[in-house]
Amino acid sequence: MTQRNQKKGSGQWIEGIKSGGTVLLFVLPALIPMFIFWVYPIMRSIWLSFTDWDFMNPEYHFVFFENYVSLFGDSRFYDALWNTLIFTVGTLFPTIVGGLGLALLLRKNFRGSGLFKFVLFSPWITPTVAISIVWTWIFQPQGGIANIVLEFFHLPALKWISSSQTAMLSVIIVTVWKSLGYAMIFYLSALEKVPTELYEASSLDGAKKWQQFRDMTLPSISPTTFFLMIITMVNSLQAYDQIQILTQGGPSGSTRTLLYMYYQLGFQEFNMGEATAVAVVMIIITVFLSWLQFVGSKKWVHY
Repeated sequence: MTQRNQKKGSGQWIEGIKSGGTVLLFVLPALIPMFIFWVYPIMRSIWLSFTDWDFMNPEYHFVFFENYVSLFGDSRFYDALWNTLIFTVGTLFPTIVGGLGLALLLRKNFRGSGLFKFVLFSPWITPTVAISIVWTWIFQPQGGIANIVLEFFHLPALKWISSSQTAMLSVIIVTVWKSLGYAMIFYLSALEKVPTELYEASSLDGAKKWQQFRDMTLPSISPTTFFLMIITMVNSLQAYDQIQILTQGGPSGSTRTLLYMYYQLGFQEFNMGEATAVAVVMIIITVFLSWLQFVGSKKWVHY
């Protein structure tokens, strides 16, 4: 009886190995690129953050936490952290609210609605570099379209990207303008999936439009809102092209975010060790913020 149980257990163990090998064979094509282009670069960056590599010399030395001590003692890091927070919040909420507003306006098909959707979505598929170059002309203090519009409404002209007081606002405007169409498309799809029976039943109960929007529309599209919040936040933390073209992190560092600080440390100052330390801090911040949103989503996201 014991030998029979041993043979049975051995057979199950062998079958388990075969089953696991089959599963591994199927997921291997996905695991290999993920390891090469994601896991290994992250591990390599973490390692380099503990070295004094200058990006030019192949030789470097292990300096332990020296780069992190230098980074946390640098006032530029805290300024960049604050700028990153302002930029992320300044792009996140207008993109979500604006995308939902546009979707609500365009969810009913009318003559020309397809053209409006195409025009609003086109900035998202246009290269950020090209968009930023056009916006540099729009933000020109003398003769720029932005100031012409302000003057038309009898408002004072602004220096836009030429002033440290308005440069961040300018970058936020460009980023939100580019992202609105992307959020709108997702919300249009989500609104189409909301059952019409809910609205019909609530109308019979005497619910007003605002009550329907608050109690039925928002909960029904909450998964889309959660998805867009995560994507928009990550995109904001990774923003580089528009900052490089519009302001180069200035004036006076007013638009220097953590990612742009990473670029300056690594490719302008050739301090790749401290630059990768910034990258590691960004990874930690991204993971922490995403975790917070996942935890908070349990209370307001309805699947």
